[in-house]
Amino acid sequence: MQMTLEHQQIYDTTKKFVETELNPHVREWEKAGFWPAHEVLKKMGALGLLGISKPESVGGLGLDYSYQVAFAEALGFCTCGGVPMAIGVQTDMATPALARFGSDYLKDNFLKPAVAGEMVAAIAVSEPGAGSDVAGIKTTARKVGEEYIISGSKLWITNGTQADWACTLVNSAEGDRHGNKSLIVVPLDAKGIERNQKLDKLGQRSSDTAMIFLDEVRVPARNLIGVEGKGFSYQMQQFQEERLFLSASIIAAMERVIDDTAAYTRQRQAFGQSILDNQYVHFRLSELKTEVEALRALTYRATSELIAGRDAALLCSMAKLKSGRLGREVTDACLQFWGGQGYMWESSVAQFYRDLRLHSIGGGADEVMLGIISKRLGYGGKRKST
Repeated sequence: MQMTLEHQQIYDTTKKFVETELNPHVREWEKAGFWPAHEVLKKMGALGLLGISKPESVGGLGLDYSYQVAFAEALGFCTCGGVPMAIGVQTDMATPALARFGSDYLKDNFLKPAVAGEMVAAIAVSEPGAGSDVAGIKTTARKVGEEYIISGSKLWITNGTQADWACTLVNSAEGDRHGNKSLIVVPLDAKGIERNQKLDKLGQRSSDTAMIFLDEVRVPARNLIGVEGKGFSYQMQQFQEERLFLSASIIAAMERVIDDTAAYTRQRQAFGQSILDNQYVHFRLSELKTEVEALRALTYRATSELIAGRDAALLCSMAKLKSGRLGREVTDACLQFWGGQGYMWESSVAQFYRDLRLHSIGGGADEVMLGIISKRLGYGGKRKST
């Protein structure tokens, strides 16, 4: 992946937006447990930031995914993790399958408004009994005439309390659990939907997360994305972009934690010298910086494979695994060097200690990534994972 002037322009525009439109409000949004998605995304849509890798026919810029990675990396300058995650749902989790397989009708009525920031999107896959095991979902959609009637529940849905629609994975038939699923665009104001239960999370508190109940929800059959029964495959493809976004979006956050820790320990005195003057401390921070740079290189290489049209599942899974684990390692190690001050709720290291912990769970837990990696390498496992 080569960084060009155009990549830098997207990076700089995004970073400026983060610093002027997001960071001044983060503390308020964190306390409220809510960010004004419609307001923020409308501004981002006007700047062309919500459709960087989407086709020009839907209002996007039509650029390859490397430009999206530059965008994701710049979002990492946000002083919390919840808002970048929520934005990523709009750009890289709820919309890739729609852009790739959706009909003209779906693109006109759902994708275009999402790219413009006129609609807020959500991705509805996980359920109370099916998180990592995507194929284990229980939500059903039975076709009756020109409608699907959907019943079930979805859990941990980012943007769930305010999204206009959700890209929803359902069981649309009996039989093989990898071949009986479909992706359907579900308007979240439809009769039979209840989504008032906002979840109280450890971190990423500025991002509203909901449980959604669907009770005999009627959706037009034309809201089907692509071909019925291909939903599992579509979602696995969609995961690749999600995992690259997640990997890129926390690089700057980890660098911030390390830099803040260096600054704090430089001025903090103990036993006649600054804490940073202890060899263990400055060696450890140097090691962590090196690890973050290695993650950046891995993420860029996975991106290069993706835009070259090659199977990038192995490298995307490796980047996702590494980013989640490194987020935990960086924040834990740095919080220790802050001592009691690091344990205070509003310190930057505590903020990301809470927020980055999710990255080893959401978008495919570490154990799922290890399963994919080991199967791709031929080390074990009964079923090839995509």
